[in-house]
Amino acid sequence: MSTERAPELKMPAYGGQAVIEGVMMRGKKAVAMAVRSPQGEIVLFEEQLPAVYQSVWFKTPFIRGVLSLWDSLELGMRYLTKAANVQTGEDEKMEGKTLFLTVLVGVLFGVGLFFLLPALVAGWVDKALNLGPWWGNLFEGFLRLLILIAYLTIVGRIPDIKRTFMYHGAEHKTINAFEAGVPLTPEDVALQTKVHPRCGTSFIVTLVIFSVLIFALLGPLPLYWRFITRVLMLPLLAGIAYEFIRWTARVMDKSAFVRLIIKPNLWMQKLTTKEPTKEMLEVAIAAFNRMYALEQETEGAQP
Repeated sequence: MSTERAPELKMPAYGGQAVIEGVMMRGKKAVAMAVRSPQGEIVLFEEQLPAVYQSVWFKTPFIRGVLSLWDSLELGMRYLTKAANVQTGEDEKMEGKTLFLTVLVGVLFGVGLFFLLPALVAGWVDKALNLGPWWGNLFEGFLRLLILIAYLTIVGRIPDIKRTFMYHGAEHKTINAFEAGVPLTPEDVALQTKVHPRCGTSFIVTLVIFSVLIFALLGPLPLYWRFITRVLMLPLLAGIAYEFIRWTARVMDKSAFVRLIIKPNLWMQKLTTKEPTKEMLEVAIAAFNRMYALEQETEGAQP
């Protein structure tokens, strides 16, 4: 099936996420997910996004980055549950307080592993060797990146996670095909690259790099203040990283310098995206086509 672009829909509006045996695609006003059932069928889920997504807050630079991050976690967790239900045949729902606590635990785990642990180790090393604020924060940033690479490498060897990374590759290939004006058929989509500049992996790497620069400006701090600032500065870092990703995705085709500085982001995606099968591409295409149809219906219904 071929899908023509609608000129009124900007490319950055489209994103997605790999789920258990499936792909979720998100537009400006609609979400659709396709999951391959144990019986081999493609099961579709969809919903229109609330009007709050069109509010001024989701359009305000830097603020929209923080809101989009939380939205991705909440929406992603909810659809991961739906995808898991397809595989188990159960009808477990995750909403309200349970959903909030699950997302919160995930956020705390990420903050602890990727921010507080490097800050703790770097604080010990800085105290022992008197590295100074710049080198101490550079060492902390290096540790943060090293932990991230090690974590992704280890979990990527788990069979179920490896399949999810394959669906992640299918998601990227599908969006890349659409943005290139390529027909959305498994054969054509398979020829696309499995990396994308707006990927969440790129966001995380960018956040880590900016954390080195911003934390260095804070100067030498006692250990407890290192912990506090790492947590309190996360919204600022998320906002900056989000705007940087949007900017680089918009100008990369026109600037060799931008293409050069985003190479670490694209390289890291090799850890989180794997080559998908034809069946996985079919799932990703089904999710994108349904999301796109919902977007078109919404645009057509507007006066």
